Amino acid sequence: MGQKQKVVHITTVHHPLDPRIYYKQCQSLQKAGYDVTFIAPNAKEVIGETNVNLISLKKQTNRLKRMFLSTIDAYRKAKKVHADFYTIHDPELLPVAWLLKKKHNVVIYDIHEDYETSILQKEYLPKLLQRVLAKGYRMMESFFSRKLELLLAEKYYQEKYKRGVCLLNYPILDQEQISAERKMDQASDELIYTGNLSETRGALTQARIPTYHPAVTVRFYGKCAQGLAEQMYVEAKDKKAQIVINGIESYVPKAEIDQAYVEKPWIAGIALFPYDPHYMRKELTKFFEYMSHGLPILCSNFPVWEAFVKKYKCGLAIDPNDPDAVYEAIEFLRTNREEAKKWAKMVDKPF
Repeated sequence: MGQKQKVVHITTVHHPLDPRIYYKQCQSLQKAGYDVTFIAPNAKEVIGETNVNLISLKKQTNRLKRMFLSTIDAYRKAKKVHADFYTIHDPELLPVAWLLKKKHNVVIYDIHEDYETSILQKEYLPKLLQRVLAKGYRMMESFFSRKLELLLAEKYYQEKYKRGVCLLNYPILDQEQISAERKMDQASDELIYTGNLSETRGALTQARIPTYHPAVTVRFYGKCAQGLAEQMYVEAKDKKAQIVINGIESYVPKAEIDQAYVEKPWIAGIALFPYDPHYMRKELTKFFEYMSHGLPILCSNFPVWEAFVKKYKCGLAIDPNDPDAVYEAIEFLRTNREEAKKWAKMVDKPF
């Protein structure tokens, strides 16, 4: 039997338990018979016992220190492994990937985000500076990625990266969860949101939900800055108690989120985001997670999202800024549980 091929995944930005990197890639490759090493900030301390080889980087709280010190450290440690395959997960690691690329190995750039568009959406920067930085980023990325293989987290990224291969963020399906009978017929007045929180990810929009439908409580599971949490409570007005945030200034592990999905007969999983070019073309990972856990989706009526829920008959797409539309959608889901139960089933829904 031949020696296992070595694979190294590297991040200086993402949390060590990032689902796409650790669970969907590192663990899956390890199970497939590869010798997998994961290099990440505080990897050993955070992940603990695992069948994946872990190499820790010092976690830098200063962004500039991270971009320079962590990047240099990551390169030195990755080079020592002499891997057959390397995958980087952050743009700041592109020089590392360029240095690691040799004739005898494969180096992959896993593109998680549309970084160029993200730069153009940073409102605190002058428009001219946005364009200059976006163009500079694109040129830098193009130069360093010439000899790399490209993985794309979203279908529409192929418009920019013609030779990229899609590796979409579908969930790792738990057959027990899919087969489990959802308690959709029980009374429930709670909605769930999973994933990190920001204004562009609907934190403030979704915090207003109890003011539109006073019977509803919204529970959030994902890292949320203290300042943002305080803004969310302000948006909820006298319904502040009906906004429950799990993850203020702390990362919420995948296991905790998975447990949350089965703890209650939720009305729906929500993704009521404000208009934002960075998100409106994405098929959110949480859509697939909600479906895999038997939950109907309540999302913003962006064209791509609306087409998704209509195609798979898995939820409702509404104007998140229309209080009446929000109320009516939630009330429909509360009072038509058999219909919602049908939407929530994963059977015969090929992605």
